[in-house]
Amino acid sequence: MKHTSFIAHALATPWAMQREMLSAYAGILARKFSLSDDAYQGHEPASAAVKTAGQQRSVGNIAVIQLYGVIMQRAGMMEMCGSGTSVQTFTNNFRNALADETVGQILIDIDSPGGSVYGIGELAAEIMAARSSKPVVAVANSLAASAAYWIGCSASELYVTPGGEVGSIGVWQAHEDWSAALTDAGIKTTLISAGKFKTEGNPYEALGEDAQAFMQSRVQDYYTAFTKGVAKGRGVNIEAVRNGMGQGRVLGADAALAENMIDGVLTYDDVLRKMQRNARAATKPARSALKAAQNELEILG
Repeated sequence: MKHTSFIAHALATPWAMQREMLSAYAGILARKFSLSDDAYQGHEPASAAVKTAGQQRSVGNIAVIQLYGVIMQRAGMMEMCGSGTSVQTFTNNFRNALADETVGQILIDIDSPGGSVYGIGELAAEIMAARSSKPVVAVANSLAASAAYWIGCSASELYVTPGGEVGSIGVWQAHEDWSAALTDAGIKTTLISAGKFKTEGNPYEALGEDAQAFMQSRVQDYYTAFTKGVAKGRGVNIEAVRNGMGQGRVLGADAALAENMIDGVLTYDDVLRKMQRNARAATKPARSALKAAQNELEILG
């Protein structure tokens, strides 16, 4: 896929991602594709970040699954960004950990500004459902913004590191109007199409009122799903999400705790230790019951 195709995809996609971070990634893409399309031809190897993001490792009986960088639905799109995690890869690793009998708990290690809204609601629902099978804990280490927060707050518990941030609960989309620049360059574009709204929102003319209203409705639909997901994950009503929790801003650890966006402020290592203590505590009653049964058999014998 050429970089122009990726940019077109980005403009057509509703984003649950920090706006300033997408601008930063656009700069990275511009440098990455400084070669001509013909020279690049889409064959540059995936970076190490693409290969490692979304990976799973184990700490005792705890499966740690990474959620790093920009989130996109398909693994192939991550090669265009140069880093990030695909929903596809993350979901496969999560399902494997859930099915693995040697895994007692799952920890989602998050450091992400968010990404595309596609597939996020489905993944969040899957994590919510998994909570009844195994403890699922998430930690913002050190950023869980937008789509990454949507995923994180679906866990049984969500923590943030002392210097970390969470939030950016919102959805946005952009439209570019190239018409003035094209006119100055002496370029006139004629669109040939079928279907009343097929060319709606094209960059060769100003955005019409109807097209803008439709784009706004799409953004609103995803925002509704996002806020409902957060409300369900955090166990609060939807108004508490929309009228609090930063209202689209990211919040630092203390402010996020005050807004009930997280369950505590802990380092990544502290979260791991807490999970390990919980695992040990859960095994003690079973061992005590076994010991009591053995003692009873000895008495009867």
